[in-house]
Amino acid sequence: MAGDGRRDDTGTGRRHNRASITTIGGRSDVATLNDLVRARLAAPNFWHLATVNPDGSPQVTPMWVDLEGDLVMFNTALGRVKEENLRRDPRVSLSCVDAQNPYDRVEIRGRVVEFVVGEEAEEAMDRLARKYVGTERYEWRVPGERRVMMLVEPTKVRHVVGVEPFRPGVLDDQ
Repeated sequence: MAGDGRRDDTGTGRRHNRASITTIGGRSDVATLNDLVRARLAAPNFWHLATVNPDGSPQVTPMWVDLEGDLVMFNTALGRVKEENLRRDPRVSLSCVDAQNPYDRVEIRGRVVEFVVGEEAEEAMDRLARKYVGTERYEWRVPGERRVMMLVEPTKVRHVVGVEPFRPGVLDDQ
């Protein structure tokens, strides 16, 4: 089937010349997380979080994530670069590739709509530790650190399998 991310006719498994792209969500300001995306978020997959530094350059960090209803949740310590970037500019992009097929990926763009500190943030970090490393508590706390849980409202969600085609008009023959 075209666009399903399977290998090409040479059988090498290296070339993927077509993509299956699903843009999820009907409203322009809020996107819906479908079952596939929810499953990817619910599993202990590492997600790459991109924020914008004050000078406009990107800052990317691998993160543990989870769901809080229809919002994407991640957690960090107060004072980390990503937290400071997101308080200044709440736009975020998260991406994750399938461990079995790196040509199968999900991208979630959105904005942080809530910063939660205190006991709820500490408990959320422990929940992530149970999910990702199987410990009852997050064991890498630094003395004096305080956790912050960030909740992201998705504005665009894409699931891509294969190599993305060019946008119309980019190549001369289109």
